[in-house]
Amino acid sequence: MAPVSGLLAHALTTHEPRPELALARITYEILGLIPAIPTTVEVRTIRPGRTIELIEATASTGGRPVVRATAWRLSRQDTTEVAGGEPPPLPSPDDCVPWRPSEIWPGGYIASIELRHTPDKQPGTGRAWIRTDKAVVADEEVAPIAAYLGLVDTANGMNVRVDPSEWLFPNIDLTVHLHRDPLGGPEHWVGFDTQVTFGREGVGLTSTTLHDEGGAVGRAEQILTLRAGR
Repeated sequence: MAPVSGLLAHALTTHEPRPELALARITYEILGLIPAIPTTVEVRTIRPGRTIELIEATASTGGRPVVRATAWRLSRQDTTEVAGGEPPPLPSPDDCVPWRPSEIWPGGYIASIELRHTPDKQPGTGRAWIRTDKAVVADEEVAPIAAYLGLVDTANGMNVRVDPSEWLFPNIDLTVHLHRDPLGGPEHWVGFDTQVTFGREGVGLTSTTLHDEGGAVGRAEQILTLRAGR
């Protein structure tokens, strides 16, 4: 889902641009399997406004919608006087340990990312950084926030609680709240401080505090459907 989430974020940031508004929340609904075939994107404004606006982008393949994203854009104001409350920053990527996620996850996207995690990584919890040199859209300028969001869905696969060959735990959504614009692009890292919770009735939750090199930028939540592997 991660590459499509970046594509939809790009579509939303380029839809009737409003630099005076900040993209503060984006929710992705995963409507089905996402095949690696040509994808079309449609964007519309749901709720226009001078200081608050709701927009939507839908990705479709073969005439069928596969991911829908809605985003709130909020008025930018100078709130320096009252700013605060951020969690501590993550350890630097230079102080983390390289790890190859392709050891447990297949696919070209996974093979394209560089990942480093802190030495205290445990099943279901951990802190990590990832980045990629792949563009969200080839030969097209992409806003840093769209490049950043294109990597966030990876949170659900980095700190697994159980062997993914024994249990399946796909997320069916992704919601990101941002209190500031993150840095993003090929030279930048996306930071994750993640906790994975499995309930007793087939539902799980991946909760992540999101970071860039400058510190915390927001939160991500992913609801999971838990199923025994076959």
